Amino acid sequence: MRFRAIFGFLGFLLVLFVALPVLRMVWEAGGGQMLEVTKAPEVRSAIFLTLRASLWATLLALFFGVPLAYFLARVDFKGKKVIESLIDLPVVIPHTAAGIALLLVWGRHSLLTRATGLTVVGTEVGITLAMLFVSLPFLVNGAKEGFRLVDVRLENTARTLGASPFQAFWTVALPLAKKSILSGSIMMWARGISEFGAVVILAYHPMTASVLIFERFQNFGLQEATPVAALLLIVSLVVIIVLRVIVDRNRAKKND
Repeated sequence: MRFRAIFGFLGFLLVLFVALPVLRMVWEAGGGQMLEVTKAPEVRSAIFLTLRASLWATLLALFFGVPLAYFLARVDFKGKKVIESLIDLPVVIPHTAAGIALLLVWGRHSLLTRATGLTVVGTEVGITLAMLFVSLPFLVNGAKEGFRLVDVRLENTARTLGASPFQAFWTVALPLAKKSILSGSIMMWARGISEFGAVVILAYHPMTASVLIFERFQNFGLQEATPVAALLLIVSLVVIIVLRVIVDRNRAKKND
C-alpha cells in the first residue's frame, strides 16, 4: 500500500507540473474570450488548417512508414542502425534547422523545384511536409515496436498454409500490431499540430495555429495570444481523448 502511495504521489507531482500551466492558461483566457476568438475567420481557418495538414502528414506516414517499420522489425542488414538513426533524427535536431533543411530541398530556387516545377513554399503542401518530417518518428517507431511484438512464427504458419508474404502481413502482422500503429498515429498527429519551427520557415503563410499564436504574441502581446492558444489546446485535447476512447473501445471489443 505504501509503495503504491509513494509512486502515485510522485506521478501526481509530474501530472500537476503539466496540468498547472494548462489550467492557468484556460482560466486566464476565459470562456468569453475564447468564444469571441472562435468568431474570427483567421482563427478558425488556422485551426482547421493545422488539424487538416497534420492529418495529411499522418496518412502519408501510414502509407510509407508502416512498410518501413515492418521491414526494420523483420530484416537485419548492414546500415540498419544508420536508417533507424535517420528516422529518429527529427526528434533531436532543432526544428528550425529542420525547416532550413526542408527549404534547401523544397525551396523556390532548389534543384528539385526547378526540375519539377512544383512549389510547396507557402502552401498547405509545404505545411504538411514540415509536419511529416518532424513527427514521423512517433509513428514509425511505434509501428516497429508493435511488429517486433508479433511472433514471426504466426506469419510463417500462414505462409505454410498458402498465404503470400503480403497476405501474411495483411492478415496476421498488421492486425496484431494495430494497437501500436494507432497509438503512434495519434502521437504523430498530435505532434504535427504543435509544430512551429519547421512550419514557420517553410510556410509562414497560410498560417497554422502555432504561427498565428506566435504572430499575435509578437505583435499584440500575451493577452491577445492566450485565447487562441487556449482554444487550440482544448480542441487538441478533445480530439485526442476521442481518438483514445475509440482505440480503447475497439481493444475492449476484441478482448470480449
